[in-house]
Amino acid sequence: MLDILKAQYAMVQSARIALLNYCATVSEADFVKPLPEFVDKSMRDLLLHVANTYRSWLGRIAQGQPYPLHEPDAVPDVATLRELFQEIDGLVASFCAAIDEDDWQLAEDITVASLDRPLRLTPLELFMHIITHEFHHKGQVLTMSRQLGYTPVDTDVIRF
Repeated sequence: MLDILKAQYAMVQSARIALLNYCATVSEADFVKPLPEFVDKSMRDLLLHVANTYRSWLGRIAQGQPYPLHEPDAVPDVATLRELFQEIDGLVASFCAAIDEDDWQLAEDITVASLDRPLRLTPLELFMHIITHEFHHKGQVLTMSRQLGYTPVDTDVIRF
């Protein structure tokens, strides 16, 4: 099963590269422009939120590591986001390496600081949560770009 999850993450990375390549064509001013329809968040803000979510769920919560979350001002452009997502790729690799082949569906109580009770989750659920979370916000980033007057490109896993 581990090989399948690694292959699945490789597809996520490919879709992410397509998205970041597209974002690099957006003007820097538009990339960081807050949009009222998205609670005054920018395209950059949502992508940073995605990276921070990986750091929080897979780094802090699942592995108990002190992964700091990044603030928007520390990530001014697409190039910096690319570097951050390279770190995320390493984080995903370390998360996968820490799980035994037979334990992907073994539920454990996970402590989340903002909750008054532990969550009972499997590593597979954590993995799926962050991936679906990324794709949800990827769609929002493309919608934001359309609102700013751009024509989004295909960033799906299967692109034509």
